Amino acid sequence: MTPKFRLAAITDEYTADLERALEPMLETGMTGAELRVLWGKNIMDLNQEELTRARDILQAKGCEVMSIASPLLKCVLPNTPPVNESIQHDVFASKHTFEDQPRLTEHAFKVAKFFGARIIRVFSFWRSVRPEACFDGVVKAMSGIAEQAAREDLIIGLENEHACNVATASEAAKVLGAVQHPNLKLVWDPANALCAGEEPFPFGYNLLPKDRIVHVHAKDCHIENHKPVWGPLGTRAIDWKGQIAALVADGYQGWISLETHWPGPSNDKFRASVICGWNLRGLASL
Repeated sequence: MTPKFRLAAITDEYTADLERALEPMLETGMTGAELRVLWGKNIMDLNQEELTRARDILQAKGCEVMSIASPLLKCVLPNTPPVNESIQHDVFASKHTFEDQPRLTEHAFKVAKFFGARIIRVFSFWRSVRPEACFDGVVKAMSGIAEQAAREDLIIGLENEHACNVATASEAAKVLGAVQHPNLKLVWDPANALCAGEEPFPFGYNLLPKDRIVHVHAKDCHIENHKPVWGPLGTRAIDWKGQIAALVADGYQGWISLETHWPGPSNDKFRASVICGWNLRGLASL
């Protein structure tokens, strides 16, 4: 059962204890780590001693950091219609304002280089009640941050996030079309598109420029009363078999990274991630 792609996980989906998280990841055959929250602190808020500790642990385990799962641009875009407060806002231990973004961007570049990661994940500001009114602001922000990343030989991975202005494949394709910069690419998350009301596969995926997909997040849910109900990967509404087959056919060369979300049996998130990790390996090996 050999996966067709390199597999990884956002480590805190198992636990914020990095050493404990890596054990089941490595057992599952994951060779990559995506860093978001370590020891209860967002990756952007770790001090140098903590960053060095994390790097030493990862290197000792032979685990590559391919992406910094930063909270960049998870904030309100000024002078736009109000934020849609009906959508849950996950900040993962790091809440910042629009004014904080230049400082955070520079720090994200330093953190990425410290770990040898090529991708910095970003968002598109908290979703407005009229996201189309935020399009120009999102395009301006993406253009600017991509230019900065190019100078550092890094890739900006815009994630389609249902709580942000770029939530669906359709919205992502429009922004990517408007910003034809080689250092701006997409972190494709099919489940986030589903949460935003779009069929992610095949409809949404077919809208995307395949050469701009740099990373893929894997989680699964179905929708009840307009809200996601998370479950074991490969058992809910996302056609993961079809999605992975399409990635193979389209020559995708990046990672697939587990982002469990499912609370798990008896609310045991660690066990949920272990289950979903093995499910991902199976799906990626078909």
